[in-house]
Amino acid sequence: MQADGRAIALVDDDAAVRDSMRFLLEIAGHRIQDYVSAGDFLARCEIARVTGLILDHHMPMMTGLELAAQLRQQGWRFPILLITGSPSPAIVTRAAELGIEKVLEKPPSEAELLHFVDSLPA
Repeated sequence: MQADGRAIALVDDDAAVRDSMRFLLEIAGHRIQDYVSAGDFLARCEIARVTGLILDHHMPMMTGLELAAQLRQQGWRFPILLITGSPSPAIVTRAAELGIEKVLEKPPSEAELLHFVDSLPA
């Protein structure tokens, strides 16, 4: 866990998915801040404290790719994991254009999630 208040941000509108991912990652020793939507993330997150972002793609109002694009336009370069229930070639291509490190099909495996967070900078 980060002593300096830094954390992994988790954005997913599905409470059950969000809670299970948060539980897994906290048990593994990671500090997680979770958000119910892209708007919630933008309103409440101290973005400078984010070490990595786990992001659902299919959310109301703003998709995960739209949020990632906005963050990249603002100059934020932390690693992003995009999770989607339907990983189409268009989504994967756009994710690559935005420098998103990984696109996983929902639900991601525990091993895939842990591999992403364990590779984040301390």
